[in-house]
Amino acid sequence: MKLNIAYPANGTQQTITIEEEQRYRGFFEKRIAQEVNADFMGDEWKGYIFKITGGSDKEGYAMKQGVMTTKRVKLLLGKGDSGFHAIRSGERRRKSVHGCIIDNSLSVLNVIIVKRGVGEIPGLTDTVIPRRLGPKRAGKIRKMFNLGKNDDVSKYVLHRTVKYKNPEKQAKVTKIKTKSPKIQRLVTPVTLQRRRKIKACIKKRRERRVSDAKEYQKVVHEYNKQKLRA
Repeated sequence: MKLNIAYPANGTQQTITIEEEQRYRGFFEKRIAQEVNADFMGDEWKGYIFKITGGSDKEGYAMKQGVMTTKRVKLLLGKGDSGFHAIRSGERRRKSVHGCIIDNSLSVLNVIIVKRGVGEIPGLTDTVIPRRLGPKRAGKIRKMFNLGKNDDVSKYVLHRTVKYKNPEKQAKVTKIKTKSPKIQRLVTPVTLQRRRKIKACIKKRRERRVSDAKEYQKVVHEYNKQKLRA
C-alpha cells in the first residue's frame, strides 16, 4: 500500500510504499476523517497522529465520505457531489465509488499529520516550503500582518520573483522581474468618492419624489375645487 502523507504546517508532502501488512494494519476498519495513532508503523513514527483524508482502491476508484462500507458501490450522483463532474443543468449519473471504511483492497491512502511525534521525518517535518502566493484581499493582508485601518496595505503585498524556464534567457536577464496580486476590497479615496456620489444621487431622487408628490397633490386639490364650483 502507498501512504500519501502531508504536513500542512510545513507545506510538505511525501509518498511512501509499505510492503509489510502489519505496518499498515492499524488503519483497517478506520474511516475517513478519523484520527489514528501511528505508533504501529514503526519507531520513527512514534507519537505521530494522522487524520485520514481519503484514498483509492487498486482499480483507481476514490473513497467517498458517508458510504459506510469497505466495498465498491454505484451511487446516483449529481452536481456538487464528489466523484462526479456535472456538465448539464440537473444532470445525474450512476457512478462507482469506494466506501469510506479502510481495508486491504486500497492501493493508496491519504493522511495528514495532525500532531508531530518525537523524531524528525526527513523531507517531511524537517523542511519548510513557503506559500507560493500570499493573501490577495485587503482584510486578510491586514489580519496577516496585524495592521490597523490607517496602514497602507499595498506596502505589505507579497511579491514573487518570475524566472524564465529557459536557462539561456534567464542568464541574459539583468533586472529582476516580480509579480504581485491586485488587492481586492481595498477602500481608496476614489471608492469613498463613488459612495458619496451614490448617496447624493439617492438623496436627490428622494427629495425630487417628495416635491413631485406635493406638486401633484396641489394640482389634484385645485382640480377638485374647480369641480365643486362647477
